[in-house]
Amino acid sequence: MRKFWIWSLVAFLLIIHQDNWFWTDDTLVFGFMPVGLLYHAGISVAAACLWFAAVCLIWPEGVEHTMASSENHSPDENREA
Repeated sequence: MRKFWIWSLVAFLLIIHQDNWFWTDDTLVFGFMPVGLLYHAGISVAAACLWFAAVCLIWPEGVEHTMASSENHSPDENREA
C-alpha cells in the first residue's frame, strides 16, 4: 500500500509541475524572486522529500548486500578452469 501512495504522489508532482498559471505573473516574492521560480523551488523540495520517503519506505531489502557481494568477486572467479 505504501508503494501505491508513493507512486501516486510522484504522479501528482509530475502533474502539478506542468504549470501554466505563473508564466505571465510578474509578482515578486520577497521583493526579488518571481513567483514561478518560487513555485518550482517548492516542487523541487517536495520531490526531494518524496524521494527520501521512497528510499526509506519502499526500497527493496537486500539490494545493498547484493551489490556489495558482486563487487567483491571478479568476473573471472565465476568461470570454470
